[in-house]
Amino acid sequence: MASAASHTSFLAPVLVFCAAAVIAVPLFRRLGQSGVLGYLAAGVAIGPFGLSLIQDPEVVTGVAELGVVLLLFIVGLELKLSRLASMKRDILGLGLSQLAISAAVVGGVAVAAGLAGPASFVVGVALALSATSIALQMLEERGDLHTRYGERAFAVLLFQDLAIVAILAVLPLLAGAGGALRSTPTDSLIAIGTALAVLAGAVVVGRYGLNPFFRLLASSGAREVMTASALLVVFGTAMLMDRVGLSMAMGAFLAGLLLAESNFRHQLEADIEPFRGVLLGLFFMSVGMSIDGGLVRDDWRMLALATPAIVLGKTAVVAALFRATGSSWRDAVRAGALLSPAGEFAFVLLPLAATLGVVGAATAQQATALAALTMLVGPVAAKMLDLALERTRKPAAELPAEDFGDANASVLVIGFGRFGQVIDQVLLAHGVDVTVIDNNVERIRASARFGVRIYYGDGTRLDILRAAGAARAQIICVCIDDREAALKIVEMVHQEFPNARTYARAYDRIHAIELMNHEVDFQLRETFESALTFSRAMLEELGVDAAEAASLVDDVRKRDVARLVLQQAGGTLGGADLLRGRDITPEPLVAPKLKPRALSAETRDIIGDGDGRT
Repeated sequence: MASAASHTSFLAPVLVFCAAAVIAVPLFRRLGQSGVLGYLAAGVAIGPFGLSLIQDPEVVTGVAELGVVLLLFIVGLELKLSRLASMKRDILGLGLSQLAISAAVVGGVAVAAGLAGPASFVVGVALALSATSIALQMLEERGDLHTRYGERAFAVLLFQDLAIVAILAVLPLLAGAGGALRSTPTDSLIAIGTALAVLAGAVVVGRYGLNPFFRLLASSGAREVMTASALLVVFGTAMLMDRVGLSMAMGAFLAGLLLAESNFRHQLEADIEPFRGVLLGLFFMSVGMSIDGGLVRDDWRMLALATPAIVLGKTAVVAALFRATGSSWRDAVRAGALLSPAGEFAFVLLPLAATLGVVGAATAQQATALAALTMLVGPVAAKMLDLALERTRKPAAELPAEDFGDANASVLVIGFGRFGQVIDQVLLAHGVDVTVIDNNVERIRASARFGVRIYYGDGTRLDILRAAGAARAQIICVCIDDREAALKIVEMVHQEFPNARTYARAYDRIHAIELMNHEVDFQLRETFESALTFSRAMLEELGVDAAEAASLVDDVRKRDVARLVLQQAGGTLGGADLLRGRDITPEPLVAPKLKPRALSAETRDIIGDGDGRT
């Protein structure tokens, strides 16, 4: 009987959470709002100040925070150290400016309201921080994480995560004589030094130990072990960082960043994604449950004024900083609204400050409620702003999930734009069985009117590629016009489907060389052959014999291929050599960077067998 009761008590909250999410999130998405707002509203509804279906929100808070941890891990996986280094100006300059100015403004208002200096500092910093989970989730929903404003917003969030260790170290120093805990400057310096040492150690272990570790596990062939090992690395690093005073989210981001160059990163991302989505939704619901309804009723006037003031004030500060540092006004305002809700660390800083005696218990509760309300109102304001900025843009209707049951063709074409459509016509004219996937809803609907079946799906997702039959395809054609996405797909195909040959559309010459370095079997710039055909027609119009015109164009084509190979190998050419048609297939072609898989049959015919002879 006791066992049955324990099972019942365990399942009941799980069913409540699942039911709340299933009802609220689709409802809010249908209303055009973010899924984040649906989770927050669901938390309010089922919490102790709503229907009281969950009496103690603290029961789930610890588990729910793992959603933020996994979110930061996946963000780290999608970044590379080179890109992070290129963001250092935004991280240090923009991030520091946002935190300092926002904290000064909010703290100044708190001083004017009668709070003491230390308490005003804590409240100002707690409310100046931004919600990493909400901002990143909304960027993912919009598909804007890798846009310019999305990357700059992420730089601000990253600085805040880095700054939290210093803020936590300062709190004990602000404690008054009656504070419950005290810490000397020496203790704080030792804590910071320990954190930095552990951080450096984690970088060294991750840099030199994780790849061999995952390679060993992959050789076992057990996919569930890879999933378990991924969770072990993420949560282990997060716990280690938490023990030395850094945030768990920061530790997870570091783990992801160290694995960003790994051959296993796409597999890890696919394995962790389901856990991330569920736990992150649970986190948002726990925030909604933490909103104290009684306190809101008692202080509703103050909260009704302060909540929009915080959201609008932070939006104005961030927008002004983004605009002053080169962003368009449109991107600046969108970034401001995105970063306007108070951050998750407010729920850590304010209770700790109350424990230390820096902030009174009543003030800490009011500030915590205010932070939670900004997390509820902020996404609504951001969505309303988006609608105002893009009111002329018709939202694309979502397609239902595709059934890839009959997707078993020998050729998989990713992208059905102007390039992919021509390829599909040629293959179908010859009777080749083709599976085509695209994520443009309007394009798919238009093609259906002409009797062409296109599957809806994102080609950068490993699960979509598997479902579309990539494991059975002889050739995978990457025909999208997104350079970074094309490279990501090529990496995944080579890692997960090594038997398939990769043919890729190149955006320009640099992209073509990048694709060659990724060892595609064939690449072609989207305008190159059409320009050659155009040139041949002009020569014939000028009186050049057709055979001679064809020979000239063929010569230019061969020389261009040879130049590409030479540039891939790291060689250089003078402009005069290119224009005068001098021989450019000498010994430098034997450079070690050349990879046989990267060369098409035509290229190998031109440069020979790798001995420098044409």
